Amino acid sequence: MKIAVTYENGEVFQHFGHTETFKVYEVKDGKIVSSELIGSDGSGHEALAGLLKERAIDVLICGGIGNGAQAALEENGIELCAGAEGSADEAVEAFLRGELKNTGANCDHPHEEGHSCHDDGHASCGEGGCGGCHGCHAESELTGKNVGKKVRTHYRGTFNDGTQFDSSYDRGEPLEFVCGIGQMIKGFDAAVADMDVGEIKNVHLSPAEAYGESDPNAIFSIEISRLPGSENAQVGQRVYLTDAYGRPTPVKVVAKDGVVITFDANHEMAGKELNFTIELVEVLD
Repeated sequence: MKIAVTYENGEVFQHFGHTETFKVYEVKDGKIVSSELIGSDGSGHEALAGLLKERAIDVLICGGIGNGAQAALEENGIELCAGAEGSADEAVEAFLRGELKNTGANCDHPHEEGHSCHDDGHASCGEGGCGGCHGCHAESELTGKNVGKKVRTHYRGTFNDGTQFDSSYDRGEPLEFVCGIGQMIKGFDAAVADMDVGEIKNVHLSPAEAYGESDPNAIFSIEISRLPGSENAQVGQRVYLTDAYGRPTPVKVVAKDGVVITFDANHEMAGKELNFTIELVEVLD
């Protein structure tokens, strides 16, 4: 069985129709035996459903999805499990244990003034100003023998104080991706570009090489009355704002009073120096 998950930075991406990357898991006897990242090569639910069918996907796990996309998946014989959040790997494990519940179509498009804030934690904002371009990658200038090739790596990520924030070793499964095309943060890609199979490398990444500096302009406020449903949002909650073009931006609610709600569109790792131990396990092509 093959399971595809809408994917971004290790988590379930919350807008199926604008998915740029899927993580595809091969499952045998109820256990994950391999995984890989694939680009969507387009957008729109019909194109994405067709791509998944070509890849012989049996199940799609995603966050938000509309009725049209759900119908397209049904037409292509793909089982849907929508409403997932958090770690992509954990979502698949939960599905295999029978613990992941399908919410069905759960993403509607805003009407009236183009604003809505959904109870499931997805906000839509249609007047611009809801964050910058989301998921855009410039053409890579990276060079190295592994650039453009599919590779498998183990890694362990820590902050400067030694606290671990992620590890493929703990999951027991290497991460598979195409080096140098923007699926990974810049510094990670650069580290892998010229590695040899079996080599282990320790790298220290500045914010510019990782998730960028924290941008004070990415913190903004909106009157609650202009974003119906936002009165239910809680400080500390992560939601998605969608602009007039349907581009979703993950944000965090950082302040709220009776009149105004304030969001932070910076990545949760923005401004942080990161350390990685990287082991190149395999170069596939």
